[in-house]
Amino acid sequence: MTVARSLVLFALAAVAEIGGAWLVWQGVREHRGWVWVGAGVIALGLYGFVATLQPDAHFGRILAAYGGVFVAGSLIWGVVMDGFRPDRYDIAGAIVCLVGVAVIMYAPRSA
Repeated sequence: MTVARSLVLFALAAVAEIGGAWLVWQGVREHRGWVWVGAGVIALGLYGFVATLQPDAHFGRILAAYGGVFVAGSLIWGVVMDGFRPDRYDIAGAIVCLVGVAVIMYAPRSA
């Protein structure tokens, strides 16, 4: 159950951070206005909160592992929201990052 909870929290963090950054991007670069920017800033703040809910107590480990989730999630966000088409190197890189997440977070450790 702890691994499942951790994976759900990583997914929620990715939606909040990537979505927040995308909203800021849309507000500024696509001239959609300050409401979009404000919503993005709120989402980015939520990301920071969600990260604290991870079962592991080590900030560095959580953020390092989340980096891999962020890479893969960003590519998925681009596909869904912007019509981006990743090439095989994008996909290979995301897989490498997700393997890194698994090693960092879920490898058996001695107490």
